[in-house]
Amino acid sequence: MSSGNIALLGAIAGFTIYLGLPLGRLRTPTPRLRAGLNAVAIGILIFLVWDVLAHAWEPVDEALSKHDWGTVASGGATLAVGLAIGLAGLVHYDGWIARRREAAARPAGPGAAVSAELAPRTRSQAGSLALMIATGIGLHNFAEGLAIGNSAAQGEISLALLLIIGFGLHNATEGFGIVAPLAAEGERPSWPTLLWLGLIGGGPTFLGTLVGQHLVNDTLSIAFLGLAAGSILYVVIELLAVARKTGLKTLTTWCILLGLLLGFATDAVVTAAGA
Repeated sequence: MSSGNIALLGAIAGFTIYLGLPLGRLRTPTPRLRAGLNAVAIGILIFLVWDVLAHAWEPVDEALSKHDWGTVASGGATLAVGLAIGLAGLVHYDGWIARRREAAARPAGPGAAVSAELAPRTRSQAGSLALMIATGIGLHNFAEGLAIGNSAAQGEISLALLLIIGFGLHNATEGFGIVAPLAAEGERPSWPTLLWLGLIGGGPTFLGTLVGQHLVNDTLSIAFLGLAAGSILYVVIELLAVARKTGLKTLTTWCILLGLLLGFATDAVVTAAGA
């Protein structure tokens, strides 16, 4: 199969993320539906954290079994730095956004209220969460694209095709995870917004496929997986705070379980392919 066809299939695998995004345009969902959507997203994202960290640790674990201490040190350090940037970096970014929002809402003198009226509106909390989820999933999907491209580069076309199918199914559920905070808050994103979120979350699969066909590098893959795990973990913490406010503990618990099971189910094809 040609490199162009592999890249095209990688793009298809990435853009199946759009299958779940239209759920964000649900009209006035009930409080229980909002809580359920939020909780299912938590379950899917918890699975993704585990899945991403497992793949990131795999090269390090293999190096440990071979007593390859140089690879252990470099891989472990890369993962730690990626996690720190992905998790702590978003904490500081969110704090910076909150300070900007407070400053924009506080008049500083005559005419300030008029300036505030004319200033662009800051992104809502739900919109910020959706963007963070899309970014974290995008980093994860770049690493998945690397796996597709690496398999094709090594002549393992059947494995590459199975990965494309598996990642495509997986990305369909990830699209739902991106828009869940918006649906939970009753915000209906515009179609251009959904298009943008899909590009951020799904486009990196295509880019990773292109890069992976020409570059086989475990350290690069670990770096992106670490960033993805940290950012997704931060979002899980935020969504759990939203879930606690609903007071619907039983519904939330069952829907988190459903999200976890969906994550494992859509990952089954990838696991069967040996990824």
